[in-house]
Amino acid sequence: MIFKFLNKNKEKSDSNAESINIACLLIHAAKIDENYTSEEREIIKKTVKKLYPDLDDFDEVITQAERKENDSNHIQEFTRDVKSLSTENKIIIVETLWRIILSDGKSDIYENNLMRRLAGLLYLDDKIVGETKVRVLNKK
Repeated sequence: MIFKFLNKNKEKSDSNAESINIACLLIHAAKIDENYTSEEREIIKKTVKKLYPDLDDFDEVITQAERKENDSNHIQEFTRDVKSLSTENKIIIVETLWRIILSDGKSDIYENNLMRRLAGLLYLDDKIVGETKVRVLNKK
């Protein structure tokens, strides 16, 4: 009985840390154009809710992620958790990244470069990343 309780708390703690790292990656993309908006924050929050519906306080996860991302100088630590996700969830992350990047109606060279780097770091085919961008553009 106590082992179930301890395992449940460990799983929740792991999910919390993983969700913070994924939110950090999304926040990094939102900040790359030096214009982090409340719309982008809301997109990030909805994605975290979709991937981790059992978490308690999504606003706190985003706040912690904003602090962590602000104190970090590289994205590799954030991509580590995304690599372990299923391909379906990776595509959700990539779609969210494109939604964030394109939320202002354009993507600049820094944002496009970030997406090329992330495709490699997440072991995703460039074709999938490109198709996801087109899908997001068509939804707008």
